[in-house]
Amino acid sequence: MSIQTVATKAFPGQRPGTSGLRKKVSIFQQPSYLENFVQSVFDTLGDCAGKTLVLGGDGRFHNREAVQTILHMAAAHGFAKVLVGQGGILSTPAVSCVIRKHGALGGIVLSASHNPGGPDGDFGIKYNIAAGGPAPESVTEAIFHRTESIKQYRISDAPAIDIDRLGVSHIEQMEVEVIDPVADYAELMQRLFDFDAIKALFGRGFRMCFDGMHAVSGPYATTILEGMLGAPAGTVINGVPLEDFGGHHPDPNPVNAAQLIAIMAADDAPDFGAASDGDGDRNMIVGRKFDVTPSDSLAVLAANATLAPGYRAGLKGIARSMPTSRAADRVADALGIPCYEAPTGWKFFGTLLDAGKATLCGEESYGTGSDHIREKDGLWAVLFWLNLLAVSGKSVEQLVGEHWARFGRNYYSRHDYEAVETKGANELMASLRVKLTALAGQDLGHYVVDFADDFSYTDPVDGSVATQQGIRIVMTNGSRIVYRLSGTGTEGATLRVYLERYEADPAYHHLPTQQALSALILIAEQVGGITGWTGRARPTVTT
Repeated sequence: MSIQTVATKAFPGQRPGTSGLRKKVSIFQQPSYLENFVQSVFDTLGDCAGKTLVLGGDGRFHNREAVQTILHMAAAHGFAKVLVGQGGILSTPAVSCVIRKHGALGGIVLSASHNPGGPDGDFGIKYNIAAGGPAPESVTEAIFHRTESIKQYRISDAPAIDIDRLGVSHIEQMEVEVIDPVADYAELMQRLFDFDAIKALFGRGFRMCFDGMHAVSGPYATTILEGMLGAPAGTVINGVPLEDFGGHHPDPNPVNAAQLIAIMAADDAPDFGAASDGDGDRNMIVGRKFDVTPSDSLAVLAANATLAPGYRAGLKGIARSMPTSRAADRVADALGIPCYEAPTGWKFFGTLLDAGKATLCGEESYGTGSDHIREKDGLWAVLFWLNLLAVSGKSVEQLVGEHWARFGRNYYSRHDYEAVETKGANELMASLRVKLTALAGQDLGHYVVDFADDFSYTDPVDGSVATQQGIRIVMTNGSRIVYRLSGTGTEGATLRVYLERYEADPAYHHLPTQQALSALILIAEQVGGITGWTGRARPTVTT
C-alpha cells in the first residue's frame, strides 16, 4: 500500500451552489472529476493531521464508489480518522449530528437531495464545517478557485474496505470506523421529544403513514417510529433506500408523494401522514384529507414549541428564508422574539444559530429545523408534530385551524417552471430588474404595489452580504409575489414564483389556495411575462 500522486487537469464549472456541487451521474463518473473536487476541498482545509472526518450519503447511484474514493483520498491527506455510515449511508441531518457529537473537523455529504437518482439521474457532494452546517460562501469559493488551478491529487492505492460491517479498519495510517447511521441521531431525538407521550399515542390506536420515498430516511423512520415508539409494522412505506429511489422523484410534495396523498385522502385514512426526501432533510406534513404547507408548519411548531421537552425554555428567535410566508413573523411578534429573513440556502441560518439568535428555522421548500444541528431535518419535524399531537390531543387540522383563528391565514403557493431554457429564464429576471423602480405605487387591479426590489441580505452576525437573492413585489396589504431562479437543478433553469396573501377573517380561511391567490397569479404572469420568456403556459409543479 502506498500513496499515489496523480497528475490531473482542471474541469470547468465545479463551483458549489447553495447545496454543494450537483451534476449528472455521468459527469461525476468521468475519470478524476470527483477526485479533483475532493482534493480541492482537502487543499482548502489544509493540514488535517489528527483530525476526524464524517462521511456518508443518501445511497443514490454512485454513492458507494464515491465513498471508497473519498476514504482513500482522506488517508492520503493525513486524516487520523473517518466515521462513515454503514453501507455509505448517512442522512444529511445525521451527518450534522455526528460531526457535532464527535467533534469532527467537518463532513462530506454525498447527495443531490430531492433530485432524481439512478444512472441517468443526479449526484452531488458538499462539505459541512465543524459546526455541522454547510460550508459558508468564503469556503465554497475557495474550493471553487482551487478546482480551477488543480494539477494533481493524492490517493492511497490500498484495497477497498468493507463499509457494510460495523467496526474499525485502516487505510494507511488512517482509522476508518463504520458506524450505525441511525444511533447517534436517534439518541438526540430522544432528548428533544417526549417519546413516552408519543408511545402512548400509538398505544391508543393512533395511525400514521410515513413515506420514505425509497430514500435515506426510511431506515431512520423504521428504527425510531416502529422500533422505538411502537408504531405498528407497516407504518413506514417505501422504507428501503434504492439507488434510483424506485424510479421516483424523492421530493416530498403533493405531486411527487402522490401515493401518500391518496392514502391520506381516503375515507379510512390514518390520523397523520408525513414524507421525507432523498437525503432526509425535508419533510411534508399531511393530516386526514388536509395538507399542511411548509410555511404553516414552521409557524405552528413555533407557536407550540414549549410542548416539546427540548424547547420548553422557549425560543430565542425564528429565521425563515425570504420566499417563505410571513406566518412565522406573526408568531415571533406575538412571542416578542425576532424573526430573521435570510436568503434561500440553509447555510445562511448557520451564523444565527451559532450566535444563539434563532432556535427554529424554516424554508418554504419543505425544510424545517432548529439549533439541535445545523441542517434542516425531515424526521425531526415529523417527531415534533407527533409530540404536539400526543400532548394536545388534537388533530392536524384542529391545530392548524386554531392557529389560523389566532394569527390569521397566510395563503401561500409556489409555482415551479422546471428545466426551462436558461437564457430565457435569465432574461426574464433581467427584465424584472429593469421594471423595479417603476413598480412602486402602481395599481395592479386588486392590489397596489408598496415596493419592489431585488432582495439583498447583510448577515447580522458576520456582516457578509448576499445580493440578487430574488425579486420581490410587495403590495400595500402585505401580499407578495417573489421570482427566483433555483440553484438545485442540474438541467436548464428552474424558475420559482412564490405567491402570498394574508387573510385575517376566519370566514375566509377555507378557500381553495389557488382560488384565493388567483388575482396574484394573474399579476405574476402579466408583470413577469412568464409564458413569453419561458414558453410555458403553466407551471410544472404547483405546491
